[in-house]
Amino acid sequence: MALHRGRGFAAINYPIGMNLGGDPSQALVHSSPDGKFTVALSSIDLGQGMKSVARQIAAETLGVPVADVYVDTADSDTGAHCMGSFASRGTHRVGNAVIEASREARGVMMEAAARELEVAVGDLETDGSGNIHVKGAPSRSISTGAACAAAQFKHGKTVSGRGIFLIPLSSVDADTGEMTPVTCFAHAAMIVDIEVDDETGEVNVLEMNSAYEVGRALNPKLVEQQLVGGAWMGLSHALWETTEPYYPARDHGPTDFNEYTMPGPADIVPHNIAILERPAPDGPYGGKGPGEMCANPVLPAIANAVYNAVGVRVDELPITPEKVLRGILANGGARPRHRH
Repeated sequence: MALHRGRGFAAINYPIGMNLGGDPSQALVHSSPDGKFTVALSSIDLGQGMKSVARQIAAETLGVPVADVYVDTADSDTGAHCMGSFASRGTHRVGNAVIEASREARGVMMEAAARELEVAVGDLETDGSGNIHVKGAPSRSISTGAACAAAQFKHGKTVSGRGIFLIPLSSVDADTGEMTPVTCFAHAAMIVDIEVDDETGEVNVLEMNSAYEVGRALNPKLVEQQLVGGAWMGLSHALWETTEPYYPARDHGPTDFNEYTMPGPADIVPHNIAILERPAPDGPYGGKGPGEMCANPVLPAIANAVYNAVGVRVDELPITPEKVLRGILANGGARPRHRH
């Protein structure tokens, strides 16, 4: 018996959203009389943190504290239309729609503030802390709450906004049918170090090192957590999760999570992440969103690491000990590859 170490590398690029019908998302923003804002969406937060990011984007655009913004993701009957929470599109598409709606609502609020302070709208600025100041004269100010109250009770205006984001439809080459399905891509690279037991075929992942280009990390902690969780999902798909070998027949497959094989706490892998920011020209404040890209590089990186460790190329997931051991036996033993 011997333990063989291997290293695998994978690099990917991942399209953000899609081009179907412009891939639209809509947002509605309105203020209560006390200056608290609600962002209404049909875009559902699946746990990826979209509500938090939408809240931040709205607060930044409105010029109010994050605490003054609430995001309501009700349902498709009561919320503005959205194509859906898929294709890693939430931050990019929804974020742009939130900016558009927030700008319109901000415009009404600033007009009310200008009338109250008897200055031109262009002479005003927000401080992000709930106040609107006259530029160069900070002592002349009004709170955002007071401005919203004045708009609704004195000027008869609703502090509200509507936003929709569509990506430009791609032109199509008449001769080849070639087109551009998306406007921006995110990128990732990963190195995985593993250990393979040539007697049992068991694969033990020792460490991950990765770099993700995400546009701009609008909420760095959420990005980091999503990258860690996504890599864990990729690890699970690479080495454990499957309904094979009888899919789609379930006669001999797992029937519940007591039988479904998944990694546990003891399988947690050290993961060092570098987050690279290259703001997207058409992204909300440059953001793209990591999304599904988090899991993608793990699978090929582990497959390459197994090949590097024992010379077995497994081309069907998951990479089970049985598949690795059969490959080792077919090769007449482990055949470690040269490591560069």
